Amino acid sequence: MAGHTRVGARGLGITAGLVAALAFATSGPVVKPLFAAGWTPGAAIVVRLWLGTLLLAGPAAWALRGRWRVLRTDWPTVVGLGLLGVAGASALYFLAVDRLPVAVALLVEYTGPLLLLAWSWLRSRRTPARATLVGAALATGGLVLVLDVTGTLELDALGLAFAFAAAVGNAAYFALTARPLALPPVALAGSAMLVGALTVSLLALVGVLPVAAPLVDVTLLGAHVPWFVPLLVVGAVPTAFAYGVSAVSVRLLGDRLASFLALAEVLFAVLLAWVLLDETPMPVQAAGAVLVVVGVALVRTGAASDGELRDGLTTTREADVARSTTAGEDATSRPGAEPAPAHAEIATVP
Repeated sequence: MAGHTRVGARGLGITAGLVAALAFATSGPVVKPLFAAGWTPGAAIVVRLWLGTLLLAGPAAWALRGRWRVLRTDWPTVVGLGLLGVAGASALYFLAVDRLPVAVALLVEYTGPLLLLAWSWLRSRRTPARATLVGAALATGGLVLVLDVTGTLELDALGLAFAFAAAVGNAAYFALTARPLALPPVALAGSAMLVGALTVSLLALVGVLPVAAPLVDVTLLGAHVPWFVPLLVVGAVPTAFAYGVSAVSVRLLGDRLASFLALAEVLFAVLLAWVLLDETPMPVQAAGAVLVVVGVALVRTGAASDGELRDGLTTTREADVARSTTAGEDATSRPGAEPAPAHAEIATVP
C-alpha cells in the first residue's frame, strides 16, 4: 500500500512539475512585447508580483484555515524564498529577457539545478549516482550549445550576467520550497509572493529598478492588444498558478529532481518564443535543448537511485504530521474542545 502511495505521489509531483513548467514558460514570450513598447523590466515585475499576490491570497488563506501560527514558525523560509526565489529570480530574469533571446535567458537561469547538485554533493560528501552525474554533464553540454559559445551568436554580456544571477535565485527557490515545513505549499507560495512584491516595490521606489509603464497597445499573436492584457496573463498564469502548482511539485519530489524537471520550461519557452516572437532557434541550439531533456531524464533516474524521491515524500509526510500536530494543539487549547483526529490533516494536499 505504501508503495502505491509513493508511486502515486511521485506521479502527481511529476505532472504538477510539468504543468508548472509550461505555465512558467509563458512569462518571457508574453512580457517581451511590453519591453519593446517601452515598459521597463522593473515596472513589469512589480505588476506581475502584486497580481500574483492577490490571486494567491485566497488559496493561501484556505490552505492555512486559520492556522496563522505556522507563518510565525516558518517565517525565515518565507522571507528567504520571497527575497531570493521570487523577487530575485523573477526580477533578474526579466532584466535578462530584456537583453537576450527568451530561450537563452531561461536556460542560463536554469543552471540553478547544477548549483543545487554541486551544493548537495559538497554538503553530504556523498557522490551522486552515475546517472545523475552523466545527466548533469549532458545538461551542461546542452547549455553550451544553446549559448553557441563558439559560433556566431552575439549575446549581451550584461544580459548573461543577469541570467546567471537569476540562476542563484532559481536554486534558492527549489532548495527553500523543498524544506520540511508545517506551512502548506500553496500558503508558502502565497506568503513568499507577498514578500517578493514588497521587495521589488521598495527597489522601484528607491530607484534601483527603473520604472516606466506607458499605456500603449502591444503586439501579441499578431494582434494589437492593450498593455494590461499581457500583464494579466503574466500575473495569472506564470505567477499565481505556476508558483502554486510548482510548490506542490517541489514538496513531493525534492529540490534536486524538481529543479531538473523544471528544465522542461526551456523547451516550452523555445516553442512559445518561436510562435509569439518569431525567435527561431538555430540548429545547434535545438540540439542543445535535446541534450538538456536527455540530461533531465538521466537525473531523474539517478535521483531515484540516490533516494531523492523517498526524501521528497518523507519531507511531505513530515510536514503533514506537523500540520496535524499543530491542528491538534489548536483544537485542544480551546476550553471544552475535543482533540483533533490524528489523520485529519494528513489527507490534505495543499
